[in-house]
Amino acid sequence: MLRFETAGESHGECLVATLTGLPAGVPISVAQVNHELWRRQQGFGRGGRMKIETDTAELVTGVRHSQTIGSPIAIIIRNRDWQNWTEVLPVESAENSEEKKKPLTRPRPGHADLAGAIKYSFTDARYILERASARETTARVAVGALAKQYLAQFGVQVLSHVIQVGTAQLERLVDWDELVTLSQKEEVLLGCVDPEAETRMKAVVDEAYRTGDTVGGVFEVRAHNLPIGLGSHITWDTRLDGRLAQAILSIQAVKGVEIGEAEEAATVFGSKVQDTIHYDKAERRFHRGANKAGGLEGGITNGQDLVVRGLLKPISTLRRPLESVDMTTKDPAAAAYERSDVCVVPAAGVIGEAMVAIVLAQAFLEKFGGDSLKESRRNYDGYIQQVREF
Repeated sequence: MLRFETAGESHGECLVATLTGLPAGVPISVAQVNHELWRRQQGFGRGGRMKIETDTAELVTGVRHSQTIGSPIAIIIRNRDWQNWTEVLPVESAENSEEKKKPLTRPRPGHADLAGAIKYSFTDARYILERASARETTARVAVGALAKQYLAQFGVQVLSHVIQVGTAQLERLVDWDELVTLSQKEEVLLGCVDPEAETRMKAVVDEAYRTGDTVGGVFEVRAHNLPIGLGSHITWDTRLDGRLAQAILSIQAVKGVEIGEAEEAATVFGSKVQDTIHYDKAERRFHRGANKAGGLEGGITNGQDLVVRGLLKPISTLRRPLESVDMTTKDPAAAAYERSDVCVVPAAGVIGEAMVAIVLAQAFLEKFGGDSLKESRRNYDGYIQQVREF
């Protein structure tokens, strides 16, 4: 079983991730991991933290001579901002350490501040926000980069793009080659493949900057060249659509998930929704008239591109604070302000890629197994031959 965990606080010394279950013999490039971390930091609307951090991964276990060795992989990503917080968040209390705290007693609407403080019986929400922060997703992206490198051994790619920021939307279909081109850009504005639509998106972010507000949007993740048969219809928790939905919803600020054309499908008759089935006798393969299902039917991949969208609410920390209450005095107060972003939709897409890649890598290993990449590939090749002969 492929499993991962992350640890660390937003302003702590470092973020840590562990990944177990990746077979031995998978080629690993640390440069590719760092490129994914760079992609997560890009995009118009990011805050001051991105000017401080230059995220790089240290793989300290589980990879030797650029290959996995089958043992758990541990990753460390150091926070440069830690130097400003060593006295605020020490591991052990020292003399006068209470005076150096930066308590947060005015919880921010939309964050975990108040609910977490009540749950853990803190009168200071600092410890809650430090872990609840989306800074944690840096470690997920590093793990996702390893999952991507495993999937690439079978020709599978996972990419994302932005289809909406606020009210500005991309109004046309996008092909796979456009996503590949977008992923290779050295500069990222808002992660949209269409320059005209991206200009309209930027205007929305500019307005949020001007008014001290924030803005959300919609990102789309696609997985290309997947085999038929990942996932299962047999039990509720093995359905791949459910697992993908949980993975995307676990991303901070994501409040909704769409697989395929779910929203449109809810408004039309069934005859307009289903992907018709056809067979090419010359090529000896099944194919579809469309991909409204987003590559999944009955919780199982059907061989088409997987299409998953995340609906991201606006970031909850506003420069123009919302109404709140001081947890100590119980008096009305403006919500606290922590350095934050205005728009993170492109970054959320990169995080979405990581989560989709992790879930797909898990499904691959459940389907094909293997303690080594050689064994996994042998099982995969045999299955693909079986599919061709169906």
